Amino acid sequence: MAPSAIPPVTELSDRPAVSAEKISESDGTKVPEVGFRNDPNTSPPKFEDPYAERKYLKHRLAIAYRILAKHDLSETVAGHITLRDPVDPESFWVNPFGMHFSLIRDEDLIRVNHDGQVVDGGRNRLLNQAAYAIHAAIHKARPDVICAVHSHTIYGRAFSATGRPLLMLTQDFCTFHDDIVLYPNFAGLVLAAEEGRRIAAALGPRKAAVLGNHGLLTVGQTVEAAVVYFVMLEKLCQVQLAAEAAAGGAGEKLIVIGKEEAAVTYESIGRAENGYFMGLPLFQVGEREFGESTFWGRGLEPL
Repeated sequence: MAPSAIPPVTELSDRPAVSAEKISESDGTKVPEVGFRNDPNTSPPKFEDPYAERKYLKHRLAIAYRILAKHDLSETVAGHITLRDPVDPESFWVNPFGMHFSLIRDEDLIRVNHDGQVVDGGRNRLLNQAAYAIHAAIHKARPDVICAVHSHTIYGRAFSATGRPLLMLTQDFCTFHDDIVLYPNFAGLVLAAEEGRRIAAALGPRKAAVLGNHGLLTVGQTVEAAVVYFVMLEKLCQVQLAAEAAAGGAGEKLIVIGKEEAAVTYESIGRAENGYFMGLPLFQVGEREFGESTFWGRGLEPL
């Protein structure tokens, strides 16, 4: 095998899978969740007033842009994160075109309706048409999606050029087990609504997509979930590229997690309701950009 060749894979399935539902305490009580426990304190806050919710979520969106900037996940004027507006769900908030992620504040965000019209926002109301084409289609097709993230990252772009699916190589990969799609059709800049609809259709009910020769896309029921999925996916692309290079250079096979083991692991760490809590550590750091801290995303406190 040439050192540059992509190595074959071997599925590691000779070990019995352990289902989360089969794990019991000494008294026989079932423990339904291994990775996370359902707790109202670790779930996103609820709002009676949609305008209060809008204010809160816009700030979380501004923090989200700072998080991507801290992880070097922005590229010139490309990339966008959108937030479905809780007051008018037929519109979404997004970054103004041409503003660096690291500088975005709540008041800079702009609101766009599903017809592509900027109806609210900061002084710079330029709209990235690719952001509209992709995100409007996703928000229309997926009422459950509150936030969607897309950017042109280093490892995401490199991985998207391989035409390879994401393999279940480690525990973290299982967050995306059967929950990610490869969209191989690169049709140039996504400026047409039809291409956005094709991407949304390919994404289907999943949380993530690798856009061929383009980059990564993640969605979530909260801002925190969509952002942590994106940051994780970028790192997993890096891990897979490194693993393929190492195995190929040594003439070895990659060992992938078996389907049953991956499915069980997904049940513990990959379900949609776990995304908010998974993303909180990133937001704890991101809050410092604004001189703030929160307790599980609730209540602003001065540092």
